[in-house]
Amino acid sequence: MMRTVEVIMVIVILATAFIVGSLFAVLPSPRQISSVNLRELALTTLQMLDEKDELSTIVFKNPSDASWGYLETALSAALPPNIVYNLTVYDTSIASNGTIGYNSVNSLSNAQTGLGASSETASILIPSSDVIFSVTPQKISKTLYILNCNDANGWWITGYTAQTLASDLQSMLSPYFQTTILVNTTQQLGLLLNNTLGGRDSTNSVVINTFGEAVPIPAGYYKTDGYDSSHSSYAKYGWRLGQRTYQYDWTWVSIVGYPLYYVTNTATFSGSSNGWGIYGMVSVGAAGLNAFLRGLDNQVYSYDDTWITGSPGVVQLSQSATYSANYYGIFTSPYQTSTRALPTSIQSTYHLSVASLVFNQVSNWVAGATYKHSGRGAFTAIGLARIPDIRITVLSLLMYYSPTLYRTEFTSSGTTRLVVLQLGLQGGG
Repeated sequence: MMRTVEVIMVIVILATAFIVGSLFAVLPSPRQISSVNLRELALTTLQMLDEKDELSTIVFKNPSDASWGYLETALSAALPPNIVYNLTVYDTSIASNGTIGYNSVNSLSNAQTGLGASSETASILIPSSDVIFSVTPQKISKTLYILNCNDANGWWITGYTAQTLASDLQSMLSPYFQTTILVNTTQQLGLLLNNTLGGRDSTNSVVINTFGEAVPIPAGYYKTDGYDSSHSSYAKYGWRLGQRTYQYDWTWVSIVGYPLYYVTNTATFSGSSNGWGIYGMVSVGAAGLNAFLRGLDNQVYSYDDTWITGSPGVVQLSQSATYSANYYGIFTSPYQTSTRALPTSIQSTYHLSVASLVFNQVSNWVAGATYKHSGRGAFTAIGLARIPDIRITVLSLLMYYSPTLYRTEFTSSGTTRLVVLQLGLQGGG
């Protein structure tokens, strides 16, 4: 009996202690136990409205426009009923010293009083749908000459003509150069080689040969002066081109294959072919390139028909070329096939240095690079197998001259607006 009484007394004491403790205990509110993540909710709401184009189409309108009321409705529908908000839109601008400014354009709110001390904020930057963000290239302060001779034929440009390649190169490169001139006949090429084309001084210019392994030759002085009668070869014309490149400080560009392997003039050589069905050209062979390099190095002419290019096979864009391709938006295959790569030995032999490397060196072969002479002039050689990819030529020149791209800033006044959404729980917190 005593045991039963003791058990009952213990139960009464424990129950009394629990009741008394409950009366004085301070329990957390349900809001504190399971709080709303206001920051995430605010950001999610802005992103949802932006995906539906409701922000981009409204925040740039006049504050008196009726569409702002639609945005209020969309906010009320997107947020739980116990959430109060304040949405503010700012116009962004940038001062001459680089400081970014924010000017309030409009504000929406469903809060009768403040949002409370526990409110959270998220923001999003909205570009105007009416603004086209442009890219303006820095102009290279040089004249670009592109050989477009209508009285010459190309070789190793299968599927193209030199004239179509010239047109494409003009389209891709003219935005980067101060002046672009098409050399439309071999007679005009002769004037260019005499530095009298159009009365312009061609010093410090770029000349692109679009004819592949062939190069146009004028019918007058350069045909006569460029002929080596002792070897029955036009290799001396290649030497003259190299000499002019040195003399006028040109950058001479070969777009594909073995440079200067043929000379071409459809009227002068109408009965001659390269042996592959292309008439209007005469084979020079390896001697043309060797003579050109001697001319570029300001050496005296001598005949040398040693074949100097190699075939490293598949080559890969260099790291700097990959960066430049992304920067300038020139996207080509990172892997190409080279069968006419130049040997590294030409650098010491002809006082050249690699100023920009398009493809990684393979053994002792360089498939594409711009070589700068220690004195004057430069030579861009793309020793890839046909068919020519002129994007590689464009990339090599942009790598060499490195013009800056000026992009429209998002912080320019009127082009972007900052939308800030502040959320709080009803009744403060």
